[in-house]
Amino acid sequence: MFRGSIVALITPFTQNGDIDADALQRLVAWHIEVGTEAILPCGTTGESPVLSHAEHKQVVELVIEATAGRIKVIAGTGSNSTQEALSFTRHAESVGADAALVVTPYYNKPTQAGLLAHFTTLNDAVKTLPIIIYNIPSRSVIDMSVETMAKLARLPNIIGVKDATGDLNRVSLQRSACGADFIQLSGEDGTALGFNAHGGVGCISVTANVAPALCKEFQDATLAGDYEKALRLQDKLMPLHYALFIEANPGPVKFAAAELGLCNENVRLPLVAPEEKSRDIIRSALRHAGLLD
Repeated sequence: MFRGSIVALITPFTQNGDIDADALQRLVAWHIEVGTEAILPCGTTGESPVLSHAEHKQVVELVIEATAGRIKVIAGTGSNSTQEALSFTRHAESVGADAALVVTPYYNKPTQAGLLAHFTTLNDAVKTLPIIIYNIPSRSVIDMSVETMAKLARLPNIIGVKDATGDLNRVSLQRSACGADFIQLSGEDGTALGFNAHGGVGCISVTANVAPALCKEFQDATLAGDYEKALRLQDKLMPLHYALFIEANPGPVKFAAAELGLCNENVRLPLVAPEEKSRDIIRSALRHAGLLD
């Protein structure tokens, strides 16, 4: 259902800091044109922590409107508050999202029993909306265990995971515990090659914001088992994967998007624009990938 190159979409802002609806919908149209498999609004890369609740819902609705059913939409609906995650997830279902991505609750550090209760509550609250777990210990501090994930995989609406642990052993362990049909998507561009070799079926990508055609070609190659081609593309993309995280995401990728004329680079505080030395590294990586003259 969900596989290949999926973009963790940036949220463009106008010069005065509002949601840039026109730029957002132009980005969606571009991704549809180049063959991106699905679009994820309101994830970490979409600056969900600094969007108001109204803005969060607005961005999801704008993306769904722009796709007009031509590409799948996975709405970011997670929160460290179960009630807030419930509100966002129910909203995503009501406006026609194809799935919800729910991050493990951050900051308040729930136990594995708490994680199980949190995701079970969301599973029980929706009718048919597929839910993808987002496990990213580097940001949330909490790491969902394989055992907890296996329990959640038995629920009807929990269909997969975006795994940003960086531990490639997890893919095989989760495949064994959750079943081969449990969708495993990489949350790291740099390790997506190995991730798919272990049984993953795609990547929710930051790099796809600026290199969607290359990311799609790379994912297509891995899923076809053409790892020779995939490795060539990996060599082309790897400096960019690195550069886009040289400072806190999404500052670097928004700067890269601005360099390519896709939107401006505005981020919201407490994030700030990349320093000049970082900008030089990002520009160099864009040139290495053949994206910038």
